[in-house]
Amino acid sequence: MTESQKQNYHTPVECDGWTLAAVLRRAKPELSWSQVRRLIHHRRVQVNGNLCTDDARRLKAGDVVAVWRTPLARPVQREDIQIVYQDRHVVVVDKPAGITTLRHPEERRWPRRRRQLQPTLDEVLLGLLNGGQGPTARTKTSERSTASSRRRGRLPRRLYPVHRLDRDTSGLMLFALSPDAYQKLVQMFRKHEIHRVYVALALGRVEEQTIRSYLVRDRGDGLRGSSPQPGRGQEAVTHVRPLEYLPGYTLLECRLETGRTHQIRIHLSEAGHRVCGEKIYTHPLGGKPTPDPSGAQRHMLHAAQLGFRHPITDEELLFESPLPDDMRRLIETLRRRAEPS
Repeated sequence: MTESQKQNYHTPVECDGWTLAAVLRRAKPELSWSQVRRLIHHRRVQVNGNLCTDDARRLKAGDVVAVWRTPLARPVQREDIQIVYQDRHVVVVDKPAGITTLRHPEERRWPRRRRQLQPTLDEVLLGLLNGGQGPTARTKTSERSTASSRRRGRLPRRLYPVHRLDRDTSGLMLFALSPDAYQKLVQMFRKHEIHRVYVALALGRVEEQTIRSYLVRDRGDGLRGSSPQPGRGQEAVTHVRPLEYLPGYTLLECRLETGRTHQIRIHLSEAGHRVCGEKIYTHPLGGKPTPDPSGAQRHMLHAAQLGFRHPITDEELLFESPLPDDMRRLIETLRRRAEPS
């Protein structure tokens, strides 16, 4: 899907606090109220890059509303969430792209109906752990065992997130289920004792290298980025290794030594190798966006490996996740381009 297949509208100051339907009705006066709501309910509208099917959502001045010509992919469902490993202290989940890890603070007061329209991973996962049905890789809770566990008080009442994945990043995530496990895992992350390997599809030919910089929250234009002054910001280290060269692209393995917000996406963009489908880190400070002809609908970044020492049992654990279908299909398309005609 290309940029020409959608229209963007910026919410003006005078529309601050209006509903999504009202803002769209103002932007497209040729449409009736029912037609505007149909656009929203049929998955053709995004707010700030995220699918929104809630016509009553309140917008802020500056919010970007995108209207697509064709429906976008359906929201993530319970059956899309795969529990890879679970015990009394930790749970490892294979997160699909398109779902936010945690509910934003301003959204926690939303009515249940609105939250169900835009579920978050922590909410869906907690429901699964407490007896919700859905396919899992290594755990499946029956109604009988769920009731028995509930009586014994073993079902988790909350999740403790020890790291996050961006909404459009897929792959392995770790949650703690007990305060003791949470505290120990947080320390392990701080000491960089967690093994994390991502697979990315990036523009251009990328050579094996280690990218090291200091990341700041604002590089000068409101975006995160690397500071030109060594020592200012948080040190970020990414080890990059090419897995396969494709026409105009490189399939990469990215191993995190540190885990800063958007680290891989920023490092590759600043190295001149924008991640396919990247919508934020597309250009250098003061420069123009790097063209991305891949057609990727989301950034092609996948958390493929997660390894750690169990915080309670001390057992060494290592998990792997296969590439998601959309990423695999894009890679196969690029491979076909390389084949002789």
